[in-house]
Amino acid sequence: MKGTCLCGAVRYETKGRPLYSGFCHCRDCQRATGTGHCCYMIFSRADVDVTGELRAYEKLAENGNVTIRYFCPTCGSQIFSSGHDRWTVYAGTLDDMSLFEPTNAVFTRSRPHWDRSAIQLDECETLPG
Repeated sequence: MKGTCLCGAVRYETKGRPLYSGFCHCRDCQRATGTGHCCYMIFSRADVDVTGELRAYEKLAENGNVTIRYFCPTCGSQIFSSGHDRWTVYAGTLDDMSLFEPTNAVFTRSRPHWDRSAIQLDECETLPG
């Protein structure tokens, strides 16, 4: 899978399939995207090659872990976030968005009533255990 930011200054390519993919309804993702959820795919860091400059914003997540969100300093597109050894890739940045196949919805306890998926997914009120 390949993707880019809005202006094209940052590009990435992934190897293999995502470890997880779906919709995140946590309040941080809602605020970062300006909508009811983000569409995410999680990869091992070793499986994502990135070119271009990234800026980072670090925040303590609801679960107590530090989350770092990466964005293009030119256009502001949020492209990744990260945990320990993984990249979360935001599906809206894919060159071919038809490759995104969500399998779950997480933090559904924060999902607004107006943000319901038309497809059936496994749902978790927080992160899967």
